[in-house]
Amino acid sequence: MRIIENILKKVVLHEAVVLEKEFLSSTVIKIRLQSDDFSKVNIIPGAFLRLGIGIGQDQLSMKDKIRSYSIWDYQPSETTVDLAIATHSNGIGAKWARECQTGDIVYFKVKKGNFLAEDTADSYLMVGDLSALSHLYMLNRNIGKNKQVASIVYSQQKSELFPDIDGSTPLNFYELRQNPSLEIIAKIKEITPTFKSNKMVYIAGDSRVCMTLHTYFRKELGWETKQLKTKPFWNPIKKGLE
Repeated sequence: MRIIENILKKVVLHEAVVLEKEFLSSTVIKIRLQSDDFSKVNIIPGAFLRLGIGIGQDQLSMKDKIRSYSIWDYQPSETTVDLAIATHSNGIGAKWARECQTGDIVYFKVKKGNFLAEDTADSYLMVGDLSALSHLYMLNRNIGKNKQVASIVYSQQKSELFPDIDGSTPLNFYELRQNPSLEIIAKIKEITPTFKSNKMVYIAGDSRVCMTLHTYFRKELGWETKQLKTKPFWNPIKKGLE
């Protein structure tokens, strides 16, 4: 195991330092990482960081040593990346976020993925829970100006939801139970009739909500697949989803 970890650190992953850490709410921690290697990789709006936060912990399986987090903000001139990590779970990622200190070293790799900012639509709907909020903020800042944007961002406790990196709150917050698909669909029925023909929806967070809403947009509203951007970040019966 240690041989594989050494290969990961020296060949596959880059090294970053925890530059700042602060609580955004009772359950969300902002972590700013700094690395000159950030300037050597292509960081685009909607990308993730894979963090080797379990490296060195022999009791963990290899798949549990890596966790992925949305890049909330990237400052090229400072070579820093900001993350917002929800700590509801008792998993390895939440534990690392709570216990890490400034000056700690962490290993990373940038993952592009497909849940990226696209500026091709005129009207956008963004739907997600606390786990997806930082990602939706990043998308909202990078879909272009003068767009029609509606949003449904929810948590069981509204106080857990936090402002964007600049202190603004451009997305609409709701206090809803876990897996509130029916409530969200009711709000979608109010919102989508106001949209222009060139429209897109981003759905992220709870995999159950993602699946239900994806099916609703396709079968009930008749939206095309290219208009639907869906990314499950977690599942209540699984661990390690990003």
